[in-house]
Amino acid sequence: MKQTHKNIRPLFVSLFVLLFLSLTGCWSSHEIEEQSLGIGLAFDKGKQSSNEKKLNEQVGGYLRKDLITSTYQLITPQVASSTTKQAGPQKKAYINVSQTGDSVLQMTRELSLRSEQPLSAYHMKVIVVSEKLAKSYSLEQLLDLNLRDNDFRPSCLVLISKERASKTLETKTAGEIPAFRLVGIVENTFRTTRILPPMSLIKIASQIHSKSSFLMQNVLSVNGEVKFAGAAVIDGKTHKMTGTLNEEELEGVTWITGKGKGGVVKSFDKETGQLIVYEIESMKSTIIPRVKGDNISFDVNIESMGRLSETWVVPGNTFKNEFLKKTEKSFEKEVERLVRNVVEKMQKEYQVDVAGFGNRLRIENPKVWKKVKKDWDQRFSETTINYDVKLTINDYGTSGGLKK
Repeated sequence: MKQTHKNIRPLFVSLFVLLFLSLTGCWSSHEIEEQSLGIGLAFDKGKQSSNEKKLNEQVGGYLRKDLITSTYQLITPQVASSTTKQAGPQKKAYINVSQTGDSVLQMTRELSLRSEQPLSAYHMKVIVVSEKLAKSYSLEQLLDLNLRDNDFRPSCLVLISKERASKTLETKTAGEIPAFRLVGIVENTFRTTRILPPMSLIKIASQIHSKSSFLMQNVLSVNGEVKFAGAAVIDGKTHKMTGTLNEEELEGVTWITGKGKGGVVKSFDKETGQLIVYEIESMKSTIIPRVKGDNISFDVNIESMGRLSETWVVPGNTFKNEFLKKTEKSFEKEVERLVRNVVEKMQKEYQVDVAGFGNRLRIENPKVWKKVKKDWDQRFSETTINYDVKLTINDYGTSGGLKK
């Protein structure tokens, strides 16, 4: 027995030494003070900055085509520290660095020739692609590196910009970080039906794989300010941007999908012509495929409950059931108008399904879907769609109680 204990003791000592060595840290680690944290990335049509031109003139540069300009929004510990200590109108909490070329990876590596702090993409929050670029190249090409590289989180948000994407990563507000601002606006879906559910890298990869057409949130930029305005239509076959939906048309898509968390419906009283506003508290939509032989149609049933938040109708008769019923009908007609308008644009102008009709057919009738999925967008453009909209006012705000 004593001999057994003597044999076991060296084994425990060896295990202890190995465990101790594993706790000494990673030999290839980089201190946070030595890194630039990438939080935003913009892709634009290639256009060298004046500094790039001067540098290339001096040294000749390297073999490349100026197809894309990548703009990286960085936060360094030094920038964050100085901004905290010396807040002022001229201080920025970020820096933007641009590089032009034809390889996204090579452009990223070029930054290591301009700064001693290597770029880290682990904290990348948003990628913005310009409309011109999205129409010229497929998202599969533009985002290939980002989809392959495990430095980029799958949850990274992707947007489309009407003008230069780099402009969305600028601000004139001291202390504001543009990349965080863009991500924060997405959280306002409980306020409006004009913001799409977040389209992340992983969702785009899924859409590309399924070869389905889809929407991406469009963002505008003017003098350091931004606004989410409408959506870009991405064709399922080419994975390129093929058109846009305006803000009202995006509202129509939200009602069809039933993915809205809040927002308003504005209409006018039929008798007086005065303004009335419905505030959405809940929204539900059901898309029902109908298959008869070779004929495919859909029923869209939309339901919502909300409050009468604003009315300019005089005299104030919001307590009367007759007035409420009439007002509900007015709101229902407005929602149906929004829905019909966007479906007409999808079917007649773009001939794409970006509202999930094909997905419902796939779920409800997979055998039929297997036959039509190859040319679904074309088939969808000829499909009959029926609507039933039901809105219920269950609250008048502080001026009244629940309807009985």
